[in-house]
Amino acid sequence: MGHLELAGDENSSLSRRERRAVTLTAFATRENRSIVEMTITDVSYDGCGVVCSDGLTAGEKLEVSVVRRGVAVATVQWVDGTRAGLSFASEPVDETSTKQPRRHERISVSGEVTMRRAGRANFRVHVYDLSPEGCKAEFVDRPGLHEQLWIRFDGIEGLEASVRWVAGAKTGLKFSRPIHPAVFDLLAERLGRA
Repeated sequence: MGHLELAGDENSSLSRRERRAVTLTAFATRENRSIVEMTITDVSYDGCGVVCSDGLTAGEKLEVSVVRRGVAVATVQWVDGTRAGLSFASEPVDETSTKQPRRHERISVSGEVTMRRAGRANFRVHVYDLSPEGCKAEFVDRPGLHEQLWIRFDGIEGLEASVRWVAGAKTGLKFSRPIHPAVFDLLAERLGRA
């Protein structure tokens, strides 16, 4: 799974007591696979402080993701209203142990969408299947595992997505927020069920 690079190289020696103030937008995947948005307010080598309006629970385990900085497994240590303290897992997590069945059936589609990778121009990719939580796309210049990118279906705003798997030119993408059912039905109709 890798680690979250919240502090630059100059901060890599931060101890638990030394926290650096930051303001970073993050997304956390809960054990039930729902996703919550949070703001990281301070960070140390082994944890961080966050503000999250979605009601975290002490002892809860999260996969915390920050765009272009990676993913880390964390445990909620304390909660005080919307503020919470997280500690990072000391051992890397085996990704196969975190895989869970899909919450939505994927439908087979065939169409093109606009994609953007960080620091690069927009380009078109072919999409093969779609669910409210993700899709499968074909890349010429394949992205890296866990890379954050943005996908834009014609007629709706862009969605942030992360790369969940890569097999040759085909890539599995997970949206940071699920597509609303009504919007999903419209997209499926536009892309044409294969």
